Amino acid sequence: MKRILYILVLASVLTSCKDLLFEKELASTDPFVNFDYLWKEVDSKYAYFELKNVDWDKLREIYRKKIYSRMSEDSLFNVMGSMLNELRDDHTNLVAPFNVSRYNAYLKGRDNFEYRIIKDIYLKAGEYTTESFRHGPLPGANIGYIRYSSFMNTAGEGALDFILDKYKNTKGLILDLRENGGGNFSNIPRILSRFITSKTLVMYNRTRNGKGRNDFGPFEPFYISPSSRIKYIGKPLVVLIDRGSYSATTFFALASKAIPNITLIGDKTGGGGGLPNGGQLPNGWTYRFSISQSYDLNKINYSEDGVNPEIFCELNWWDLRKDDILERAILFINSR
Repeated sequence: MKRILYILVLASVLTSCKDLLFEKELASTDPFVNFDYLWKEVDSKYAYFELKNVDWDKLREIYRKKIYSRMSEDSLFNVMGSMLNELRDDHTNLVAPFNVSRYNAYLKGRDNFEYRIIKDIYLKAGEYTTESFRHGPLPGANIGYIRYSSFMNTAGEGALDFILDKYKNTKGLILDLRENGGGNFSNIPRILSRFITSKTLVMYNRTRNGKGRNDFGPFEPFYISPSSRIKYIGKPLVVLIDRGSYSATTFFALASKAIPNITLIGDKTGGGGGLPNGGQLPNGWTYRFSISQSYDLNKINYSEDGVNPEIFCELNWWDLRKDDILERAILFINSR
């Protein structure tokens, strides 16, 4: 956890240092200078060339032919942003004052979530809003439903205390992370610490550390320690995921696989299992891309392509009188 937070802080420090450097030496609006700078930065630090089978040299050849002197900023941005999108990575962005390039990985999968169905059909008895969580008891099931829509929203300790105390006598809980696009990494251990009784190894991380495109540092273990506050132990927690579950949600899903009483149901996550880092181009635009890889306990890396559920299920859009993924989760808990 400390290593991951260090990387995130380092990104901010490096960006500040580059501001000073460009002001004195490297500031340039030349399209060729900025293109070459970005290509070299990605070449020396990006983490997923081999896994995604990306021919970065070939892409340089293709996109550099589109660069010419006195091209507009908008045209330059489109060329460079398109090159970055060849990485198929939502942690890779180019940011200018007038635009942001995005890959939008979630659009590659089908939509599997509609909260209106949950609210109108399953939470008729009443819906609670406790800080960042929306939740309620499922009718006739003795199961608690918890919706957490974004890791950008703090998973407060007090909110978790209230929710876990409220549902302490249920048969199981359902945590719905569908279409959760990620956010603050620190919310992951804060939530998962409520479902374990001992310090638990949940994943490994490796960071790109050399000029070779497959040069990485050692596998660094990531542990989660149990909370000293209210916990939910000995009963099933089902986590609902889909292709819109990205970044921190992919980390959460990967970590969940290491905890025996947690089961993933739905579609596989959208990926984003690499921590992003970035900097500033000579013309002042900023960028970021993935510099690390995440692995399960067997040191298998599939977090960038997405974490698979234990039980695959999709929403049937032809029958909106029920949520098929939620129904499958209820069936699973009732069978325990």
